[in-house]
This record gives sequence, structure tokens and C-alpha cells, in this order.
Amino acid sequence: MTYPGMRDLKLKEETLFEVSRPGRKGYSLPVEDLADAEKILPEGLLRKDLDLPELSEIDVARHYTRLSTYNFSIDHGFYPLGSCTMKYNPKINEKMARDPMFSNLHPETPVEFAQGTLKLMYDMQKMLSEIGGFAATTLNPSAGAHGEYVGLGVIRSYFKKKGDTKRTKIIIPDSAHGTNPASCTLNGFDVVVLESNDAGKVCVDCLKGMLNDEVAGIMLTNPNTLGVFESDILEITKAVHDAGGLVYGDGANMNAILGIARPGDMGIDVLHYNLHKTFSTPHGGGGPGSGPVGVCEKLVEFLPNPFVVKEGDTYKFANSDLSMGMVRSFYGNMGITLRAYVYILEYGKQYISDIAKNAVLNANYIKACLKDYFHLKYKSDTLHEVVFDDSEMPNHVTTMDLAKGLIDRGFHPPTVYFPLIVHGAIMIEPTETESKETLDSFIEAMIDIVNTAKTNPENLLKAPLNTAISRPDETLAARKPVLKYCPNAD
Repeated sequence: MTYPGMRDLKLKEETLFEVSRPGRKGYSLPVEDLADAEKILPEGLLRKDLDLPELSEIDVARHYTRLSTYNFSIDHGFYPLGSCTMKYNPKINEKMARDPMFSNLHPETPVEFAQGTLKLMYDMQKMLSEIGGFAATTLNPSAGAHGEYVGLGVIRSYFKKKGDTKRTKIIIPDSAHGTNPASCTLNGFDVVVLESNDAGKVCVDCLKGMLNDEVAGIMLTNPNTLGVFESDILEITKAVHDAGGLVYGDGANMNAILGIARPGDMGIDVLHYNLHKTFSTPHGGGGPGSGPVGVCEKLVEFLPNPFVVKEGDTYKFANSDLSMGMVRSFYGNMGITLRAYVYILEYGKQYISDIAKNAVLNANYIKACLKDYFHLKYKSDTLHEVVFDDSEMPNHVTTMDLAKGLIDRGFHPPTVYFPLIVHGAIMIEPTETESKETLDSFIEAMIDIVNTAKTNPENLLKAPLNTAISRPDETLAARKPVLKYCPNAD
């Protein structure tokens, strides 16, 4: 059985050193007289032996072109990573980001000569504030986790101004993203874990029992990491506010409610957006990213410096004396901001809600088609993603085996073993950009894996079978990475 994107990659891969042949060249350099080099350069910088491979141009071109085919990207095929929102990146975004009027702007350009870029930033601040229901938004943070750090820094600065030094605790549900506790710790807060109830939601009574004058607030993702909407959100935010705390919203799952509901209207005081998720800018492999932060009126003065303001017909940078400080130089990740700006304008206010509607429809279509094949720990209605697990997989086939089997079938695996409250989790988020035909192919592949687990589990235990590398020792690679080529090494 074949699936879209399947490729035969079972080839012996050689390094450029192994391809090297003495005397082979792929360059032509002008003759230079470097006889005086030893007099110019310090002795310690001179290499006596330069061990570089000798290759023709075609050797190099084929080597790197072949390696590029081993990578999987959203342009290759379906990326069902749960919580990551790996949607297709429209090429109009890329075209505009490469416009030299933006891309060639020097960061030290005087503001009077950068009015176009500053206007774009100002408009983006306003659009994101409108989308989220906030008074103001900063574009400075460079990633989602950076946005978390900034949001909690704003909360820290707020209580510092009030002189309320007792509030050192942040409540975080056990289904939260792993960066949430880290962001708290970096801001000097202590983490208090809130267990989810049987529906996969916040236990409101448990939360109320934890609230006191030591709690600075709660970090909440809505919909949460299970894809479940926190239907008691208004009661949750009121309880936290009544206790003197603030509500932080993790905007990682904003794609599920975009244009439908606004976090600010739910009582959330501060929220970070992931431009590289919700607004279709590229991400993966560590970046690039952007994590703007929106805040309610009473927190505006604590946002990081600088921010863009408009005075008459002129745009300029401004600063607040009560700001939490500067977190990013110059314009932030301007290329990412620009891509997201174009994406928002492409949809416009009238159609932006279609993003969420189609994302939720796609996820629930997958859920309906696979619910008889995979176990669902939480039976609550879900929005943009669904979390199955491997507890009912035949013949001890695990989530990891399923993930490897999907690679053989031409699909990138979904997020596995997260969230931690679901043992053997299989977390699937299709986003709105995938067609029914793609979803059907993915569903067929998932069902095929279940059937293979029944009849030929050994096939899955050895998967992937058609890749250059099958199952590397990931623990060893993390603990003892080999980052340098060593000839004749084991």
C-alpha cells in the first residue's frame, strides 16, 4: 500500500570525506601571492595541515541535494503535530517578507526613514489587540516561550509596583505546556500544580481551594492541551481576580478560537500569541518565531520597551518608565511579523473566523473516523486537536511504533507522549489548511497501522523500513552527541 509522500530513502549515506578523491576539484581561484602570509598572521592562527575533502562541484551539489530530500517539510506533506499548528505557509507571505524595502532596512535607520515599517508594526499591534480583546500588544518577544517570560515579567512588575511582595506563586494545570513552569521559575515565581478533573478540564473547586494572598495568578491554555475548551473560564477568571491575582493565557491554541472568541473578553489579563503557529509563519528546527504579548488596560505600562506609537501622522518608538525592561533589540523578529501581517490581511475581518471553523472541523473529522480504532482517555468534546493513546493497540505495539510506521507511509508523525497526563499520548492537530483527501489518506494510514499491529506487529517494531536511518539511540545522541566527523571512528 502506498501513500502520498512515500519515498524510498534506504540508501547508504556517505560523508563528503568518504566521497573525497585526491586531486578532485570543484573550484577555480585566481592566482594569489600569499608568500607574506606567515609574516602577517600570528603563528597560532596558521594551520599546518588543512584536512578538507577533495570534491568536484557535482559531488557537492548531489550530496546536499540528496540530504535535502531526507528532510520533511510542510511543503512535502501533512504535519499533524498536536499543539504545534503546523499549517501551510502561503508563498505571498514569503514574497512580501523578501521585499527589499523591508528586508534591506538597517536596524539603526532613523525613524523618519523607516515610517513604512513602523506603520506596519503599529497596525500589527492594533490588529492583534483587536483579535485578542486587549488594550495593547508588544511585538518584541522572539518566540512563544519568550512571550511567556515577558507576560509573567509584566505580572511580576505589576505586583512590584503595588508592593505586594507576598504573591510568589503561579498555579499551572497539569496539562500545561512544558515551558510554562520554566517561564515562572525564570521570573522568580514558584509553581503550584493544579490537577485536571475527569473531563480533562480545570477543577474549579480545587482551584478555589488553592487561591490565597500568596498567589500571583494562574497560567491557563484555552482550549487546553487536550483540545478541550475550558467551559468554566468565566468562573475561573472571576475566582482568580476576586483573590487578587491575574490570569495569564497561553495562546498556543489560539487557532481554535481565532475570530470566534477573544481571550480578553473571558477575563484573561495577559496572553502571548504564536505568530509562527496561528498566523502561518514558518517554524520548526528552533525558529524563527515570534510571541507578541497582549495585555489589559492596567498592565499596559509594564510592557517591554520600546513600542511603536503614532503622533499625528508620524510613527516612532516610545518607552515606559514602569516597563519590565527591554527583551529584544531593535524591531523584534520583523520578518515573522511581516508574514503574519500579510496573512491577517489576506483573510480580513470578515473571513478570519473561517480559520478556526475549518481547523475544528478537520480535527473532529479525524476524531470521528479514528475513535473506534484508538483509545480516548478523555471523552469531552474537543476543538482543534484530539489526543488518543496506545492503551488498546494490539500486540504491545506502542505510540513510538505507530509514529515510526507513519514515516513509512509518507506522513510526519503526530506529537507523541504529550501531554503527560495521557500515557502513550498520540496528539493530532490537522489545522485548517489540509484537504479532506489528505485527511482521508492519513486516516487510512492510521487504520492500516492498527491492522498491521494485529497481523504483522514485527513490521511496526522495526519501522521505519524505508529511511536512511531507522531507529537511532535518541538517549545516547542527547547525552553523548557526536558533532565532529572523526575518520575511522566506530
